[in-house]
Amino acid sequence: MTSASPASSRPLVQRAALWAGLVLASGALAALFQLAGFPAALLLGPMLAAIAFGVRGASIRVPKVGFQAAQATIGCLVAHAVNASIVATLLEDGLLILAVVGVTVVASAMTGWILTRIRLLPGTTAAWGSSPGGASAMVAMAEEFGADPRLVAFMQYVRVACVALTASVVARLLAGGNGALPGAGMEPAPLAVLATLAVAGLGAWAGLRLRVPAGAMIGPLVLGAALHATGLVGMVLPSWLLALAYAGIGWTVGLRFTPATVRATIHALPAVLVATFGLIGLCGMWAWGLTFLLPIDLLTAYLATSPGGLDSVAIIAVGTHSDVSFVLAVQTLRLLVVIVTGPLVARWISRSAGEVR
Repeated sequence: MTSASPASSRPLVQRAALWAGLVLASGALAALFQLAGFPAALLLGPMLAAIAFGVRGASIRVPKVGFQAAQATIGCLVAHAVNASIVATLLEDGLLILAVVGVTVVASAMTGWILTRIRLLPGTTAAWGSSPGGASAMVAMAEEFGADPRLVAFMQYVRVACVALTASVVARLLAGGNGALPGAGMEPAPLAVLATLAVAGLGAWAGLRLRVPAGAMIGPLVLGAALHATGLVGMVLPSWLLALAYAGIGWTVGLRFTPATVRATIHALPAVLVATFGLIGLCGMWAWGLTFLLPIDLLTAYLATSPGGLDSVAIIAVGTHSDVSFVLAVQTLRLLVVIVTGPLVARWISRSAGEVR
């Protein structure tokens, strides 16, 4: 039997070193955010560290199954807080919630149209990249409709990162906090943890099999909420597992910022950032207006109207004790509307820009 040569083992050692460096950098940044009292410290730290590593050319990636496992874990976390009240919220305030979603979708469509008219991006790319939610689904569908998937991915994950950062800052200002994990300090029984993990696995499998948007998270959320609301299964997760889930989501977003993507899109970055923060600002003003129409606080309204980042917003909502039911009702409906209207908006922008389909 021949032993592996030093040359063949070098990539493995380099990857291990990169992961070790990413973990250490993530932990240091997360600790700083925790000291500053940010509600999503264990999400922001890994995300910013991963952005730095990705831009510098790190070749490591979170496996797809790892990201889905992280989403399933967050789905179970949210299920513990929202139970079955999302449906009741949708039925009670359905028209107003639909109006909230409509404002966000129309604003994002106009953003894509403007980016196309000033000739910074092709029409279909601007349309898919400006869609306010479902980043993974948008990137997957964009290529089928003639868009550049690299540009779409860059626009989508810039938006997700900006939404997570601004939502965390707003939550820190409005709600304060110490950056602790929801449920930290609890010592869940092993059997309860195993039952929760079973719900996560079964729910994620069902959500992905049924092709539900963000199915790895929505499946466990719906199944877990139903079981938790009826008292059949209590959704409990140890803090270390939640920390891993937060890191998995943060790393997945951050490592999308590769050198090749940045080089291909650097000319459009200023406009993309202006458009992204403009959309966030518009949604923020709409959130302020909602506080006069509904008995909800400003933080709940802001998180509900944030243009995307469903898993990140859910983490912040649970961590700040906002009205999670309302936030998830609006965010889930927006995600479904974006998935359905995405192709129509892309075609409209392409026609208005005079592109041949």
